[in-house]
Order: sequence, then structure tokens, then C-alpha cells
Amino acid sequence: MPHESLTAIEPKMQRAIEAMERDFAGIRTGRASSALVERITVDYYGTQTPLNQVAGISTPDPHLIVIQPWDRSVLSAIERAITKSDIGLTPNVDGTVVRLNVPPLTEDRRKDMVRQVRRRTEEARVEVRNHRREAADQLKKAMRDGDLSEDEERRELENLQKLTDRHVEAIDARADRKEAEILEV
Repeated sequence: MPHESLTAIEPKMQRAIEAMERDFAGIRTGRASSALVERITVDYYGTQTPLNQVAGISTPDPHLIVIQPWDRSVLSAIERAITKSDIGLTPNVDGTVVRLNVPPLTEDRRKDMVRQVRRRTEEARVEVRNHRREAADQLKKAMRDGDLSEDEERRELENLQKLTDRHVEAIDARADRKEAEILEV
């Protein structure tokens, strides 16, 4: 039976992967995706509110994002928020909707995006390794306290390393997929 530190650490490692995937969704790939703008916050009557809570977001074709606010008075706030964000798209206000044209990425911009993916991938790996270190410290403390024998500790540390390796491989696989998606023309 695995030690409680191993059972407690696995969901934390999984959350690190999920956070990385959420960040990947916001990285532009040359195709329009609602995930590019969902996390932008809009000043909605004095409160910072995520864009997907004040408007409907759709992608009618691969190079266009259409944002249709439920309240027309927030149209200018949406335009300001998109302009201030770092997504690099210019909003076109068309009466009741905001249109964002997503141009194809240049080779330099693709390389920059790949660097962003690699940086975020390394952050996720570091997070998983920090969780491994935390669990290993708990196992060593349990051995010092007499709750685990040396053999049990060694076996649990090996299981912990296998768990870590599995999560790092998952991170790398997702990163490779995202890089391929970005570099696809």
C-alpha cells in the first residue's frame, strides 16, 4: 500500500499538468480559438470579469474570432481590454460585435511561440519535481520517526520516482503536441 505522501502528491502533479494545458490554450497557433481571449478580463461595471462571462465567443472560420457581448454597453470595455492584452490582435468593433482577425503567424513569431511553450513546459517540470522533493522529505521524515523501515522508504522513493517520471513524460508529450501545432503551416 503506498504511503499517504504518495497518494497526496499525485493530484498535485496532475494539477501542474492541467495548469500548463490551460496556459497552452492561450498560446496562439495561427488558427482562431476562443481560448485566446477567454481569460482576458474586462472592466464590467467596476469589476474585473473574464470575457467569457460577459460575451459569447465564437470562431466562425479559422482566421476570425467573433465576440458578441450580452450587454452592448460593455462593447468599448471589451475593445480596451483586448487592446491592452498581450495577444497581439487588433479588435474591430462592428456595431454589436467585436471581430478579431487572426493573421497567419510569421516564422519568427512561430519560433517565439515555441520558446514560450518550452519555458512553460520547464516551469511545469520544475513544479512536478518540487512536489517529488516534498513527498521525498515526508518519506524521510516518516523513516526517522520510525513509521517506515529503510526498505519501505527505498521502495516508496522508487515509486515516487516512477510517478514523477510518468508525469514528466506526460508534460513532454503535451508540449511536443503543442509545438507541432504551432509549427504547422
